[in-house]
Parts: sequence; structure tokens; C-alpha cells
Amino acid sequence: MSNQKRIGKLGLIGRSWAMLFASGGFQVKLYDIEQQQITSALDSIRKEMKSLEQCGALKGSLSAEQQLSLISGCANIAEAVEGAVHIQECVPENLELKKKIFTQLDGLVDDRVVLSSSTSCLLPSKLFVGLAHVKQCIVAHPVNPPYYVPLVELVPHPETSPATMDRTHALLRKIGQSPVRVLREIDGFVLNRLQYAIISEAWRLVEEGIVSPSDLDLVMSDGLGMRYAFIGPLETMHLNAEGMISYCDRYSEGMKRVLKTFGPIPEFSRATVEKVNQDLCLKVPDDPGHLAARRQWRDDCLMRLAKLKSQVQPQ
Repeated sequence: MSNQKRIGKLGLIGRSWAMLFASGGFQVKLYDIEQQQITSALDSIRKEMKSLEQCGALKGSLSAEQQLSLISGCANIAEAVEGAVHIQECVPENLELKKKIFTQLDGLVDDRVVLSSSTSCLLPSKLFVGLAHVKQCIVAHPVNPPYYVPLVELVPHPETSPATMDRTHALLRKIGQSPVRVLREIDGFVLNRLQYAIISEAWRLVEEGIVSPSDLDLVMSDGLGMRYAFIGPLETMHLNAEGMISYCDRYSEGMKRVLKTFGPIPEFSRATVEKVNQDLCLKVPDDPGHLAARRQWRDDCLMRLAKLKSQVQPQ
């Protein structure tokens, strides 16, 4: 079986998908309209895979060289998608650009290939509108950085076939990701709705002078985030009493009382933005060098966390 993926711009997400598919033993073809983008992507992937192998973090059972031999580039879109079983689009978050690409792909593929988008915010009903192969279309939204964070949200178009969802789910499980089925499309999908809810209350707490930006982040990194790295909010409720029913019997009135005090959607005023930025820059200056170093530290931490989770999570 071969897996060829089509990428419109070979950035971090596209390179990560290529590495993940190759880790599962699939043949991967990278496509971009610029040959230099393909060359740069292949070079970056080689360096990253070699580095991962040296530190024991390379995914899959194949060596770095074996995985690299599965990845190639192609500057012709028709050749890139020939014989593909799955096509993963990774261009910037521009609806018209993505629609143009999927319209082009729609005229090239047969009735068997899955057409998948990496979009983080565009609804499938708008993205795949008017396509002849709409039943084969799905959003597979990864979490940045995808190589270290395995979650992928699968979001169907109203006409996406159950078989497309099942095939994509099985493929992502095979390459070591953790796909979740979003049963119908909703703005923000699931991850960003949860993320924005946290950001919204965090912003209000800082803006109203309840807590400093640095202490707010500490509440998450050294508090909620530690247990949420292993169990979600619903299981946390289940375990913090004698099951979910017991938890709600005990705490639902208190939760409702606190929830009623939540304020309106923040305006993200310039004054608060500058205040938060000033506080964060004391820890991580916002110049390219410091930000890049901090991102690398974050990725290293995520890599170690992924290793730990693989050791302690029940199968």
C-alpha cells in the first residue's frame, strides 16, 4: 500500500505529516508549486529524523534511512496524487486558496482516495462545497507540533461517508496518532472551543487584576495541566468523587454559582495585551532567537512527556 500526500506549502505541519506517514511505513509524496520548497522540506525532514533517531525519539519500527527512503518530492500535482490512498492538504488558512486546491484535486482523483484538510478553523461545509467527491472529504486537524502531540480532530462534511471517517481514523491510528471523531461540524471544532474557553477566562482574570499573567500560567502548567496531560476534565470529575453522579450531586450547585460570575467575551484591549506581553517578555523575550529557543525547549518537553505517557497509559 502506498500513501501519497499532497501539500500546498511545506511548512511545519506538512513536514510533520510526511514524517508521521513515513513512520507508519507509507510511501509519501510531497507536492508544492515551488521546487525550492520541496528541496528545503526534504532537507529539514532528513535533519529532524536523524536527530530524533540519535535521541531515541524516532517514531515507528523503521530506521531513519528507511523512513527517509519512503519520502520523495514532486512538482507536478497530477503525478503527486497518482495512486494515492490519502491526500493531506496543508496550505495556509485561506478559504479561497484551499477551495481552489480541492477543486483541482476533485478533477484528478478517483472514487477511492480520501481528500483531507489540515485546517484548524474552516468548516467542511464551506471548504468542500460543490465537490463531486465530497463523500471522500474530511478535515483532519492536527495539534502543533503534530509529531509530539498525537491528537487529530476528524470533522466531516454533512455528506462525508462513514467509510471515509472510518478509513481516516484507522490510518491515523496506524501511524500512532490519536484521532477523535467530531460527530458534526461546529465552529472551532472541539480543541479550539476548549482552548478559547480557557483563554477567555484567563484573560478576564488578568484584566480584572485577580492574578498576574505569570501566576495564571503557573495555575495551568503546575496545576490543571499536570493531570490533564493524562486524563480529561470529565474523567477528572469522575475520579474526584465516587463517580460522575456523585460529583455532580456534590458540586454542581457550586459550579453553577461560579459560572454565573464569568464575564463577557474579552475585547483583548491594547492595554491588557501590552501588560501581558510585558510580563511574558520577562521570562521569554519576544525576539526571534529567544522565541525559537523556547519553542525547542517546549518540543523537547513534549517529546519526553510523550515517552512517559507511552510507558504509563493502559493499553
